[in-house]
Amino acid sequence: MPFEPVPPNDAPAAPDYAPGVWIAALLAVDPKLGGVVIRARHGGARDAFLQRFQTLLPAPGRYKKMPPNIGDDRLLGGLDLAATLSAGRPVAMAGLLAEAAAGVLVLAMAERLPVGTAARLAAAIDQGADVTMIALDEGLEDEAPPAALLDRLAFTLPEAALPAPGETWPPAGQMQAARAGLGLVTNDDAAIERLCTIAAMLDVASTRAVLFAVRAARAAAAVAGRWQVGEADINLAATLVLLPRAQRLPAGDAEGEDEAAEPPPPEPSNGAPETEKTDKAETDADPGSATATDEPAVTQEAARAVLPAGLLAALAAGSVPRRAARGGGQAGRVAGLGRGRPAGSRPGRIGNGARLSIVETLRAAVPWQTLRHANNRIAIRADDFRILRFKARARAIAIFAVDASGSAALNRLAEAKGAVQLLLADCYVRRDQVAVLAFRGRTAECLLPPTHALARARRCLASLPGGGPTPLATGIAAARALAEAERRKGMEPLLVLLTDGGANIGRDGNPGRAAAAADALAAGRACRAAGLAALVVDTAPRPQTFVARLATEMGARYLPLPYADAAALGRAVQQQEAASVRRAA
Repeated sequence: MPFEPVPPNDAPAAPDYAPGVWIAALLAVDPKLGGVVIRARHGGARDAFLQRFQTLLPAPGRYKKMPPNIGDDRLLGGLDLAATLSAGRPVAMAGLLAEAAAGVLVLAMAERLPVGTAARLAAAIDQGADVTMIALDEGLEDEAPPAALLDRLAFTLPEAALPAPGETWPPAGQMQAARAGLGLVTNDDAAIERLCTIAAMLDVASTRAVLFAVRAARAAAAVAGRWQVGEADINLAATLVLLPRAQRLPAGDAEGEDEAAEPPPPEPSNGAPETEKTDKAETDADPGSATATDEPAVTQEAARAVLPAGLLAALAAGSVPRRAARGGGQAGRVAGLGRGRPAGSRPGRIGNGARLSIVETLRAAVPWQTLRHANNRIAIRADDFRILRFKARARAIAIFAVDASGSAALNRLAEAKGAVQLLLADCYVRRDQVAVLAFRGRTAECLLPPTHALARARRCLASLPGGGPTPLATGIAAARALAEAERRKGMEPLLVLLTDGGANIGRDGNPGRAAAAADALAAGRACRAAGLAALVVDTAPRPQTFVARLATEMGARYLPLPYADAAALGRAVQQQEAASVRRAA
């Protein structure tokens, strides 16, 4: 089916495909769009989409899957060691990127993709790799593939937008014609200006997003059989490429507000005609004049002219898929030669617990065999030795012991909950486990066993009631018992105690402030003897001497809440966890 472009006025309307079908069609027409992030769990809908997408490709056989822990030699290619040893000469091995050329590379568990691997994939895209990437994101709400990769994939497809079984897909002949005619499709400067305007209004900072939107508009026109980009193509490109990257909404559109009323015309003065005064205002306008302040309204009107009706309201309501990206930090990782996940090798000598990488040692020695004249034997020298390196993730857990007594409720328990939520979020970013204990009355209760689930931790904390006496010693003892249990499992615990220091119930359950204070100090000394890293946060309205003394007895850092902001709390937890990790290493 040859590509027969027609003028825009005579062209048929854009095909009425679902968003997921459009994404598949555009990627099959133009591989330079990079690919798509599919945020969906494994299931029938996702598998059906991937199978149907393969039928749109020019070479369905070039469909490769990549595990997240792939090595550089398998991804990029390198020396085939077995073939090299057999042939007696270097034999190259093709990488997975080369095998997927002109096809599709599926990235399994993309949310767990190492930053280094994502950087290599991003570099391959920048160098013009002819491959379409599908990143399967099965992570939680706050998890996402690395930002370097996300920025180079044009589309995001959430689970709710996966095509239903009865959706219409473009026929193979139409896709073949669209691919053949893509190079004939043109766009004017006005289309680029409109897409740039929308990107600016949505605070889309990446230039690649605008370039992707232009390419998507051209591909949409090719699918529809048009030789020039039209209004429908611009709308589609803005919806599929720019809106998932939006960081803010244009003023006046976030909640579907009515358009602002036009300002009244200036009243003429000194008998001057109104037209003459208006012309003079337009000519002499300064940055503070009414004409200058109308520019945002003009920009909003330009965006409304190209966006489908109600689209911004849908974005504000959260029904449009939003992108999330994680950074490239390596917090919580300790490099060494002992244990952990393999992290490559380096030249070195055997000894002091170092382990020899036989494969890498042979790989380093093989290219020199001709010069070494080994007589059909492999000659290995000391400078060929490669030592294994490992990267062990610091398995840390933060145990929050929260004072929920009556005095704490009076002294800003709500603010203490807010501080704990900030700390929980910081721990979640570093992929640490968290646990929450609360003590009040005469007991301490584990509200949240060790978990990675941030939303669950927040719900438990929000429902935490306040009131009753303060069994501070019981709470410290319960936190210490949990910390020691987790340490026996190989974790590195950090105890975070939040209290106002108003202890009035002893370990035996009897009231009495003096005995309760003595028991609390004894429990603190037991934490110090156990070698537990700890942080004591004073939640009283003013710093309490007793809480500071308790921190000293625990060997913990003392942090009064009135002088601690979110950044200070986060830094304190990071520093304490880093210290415990260094001790473990």
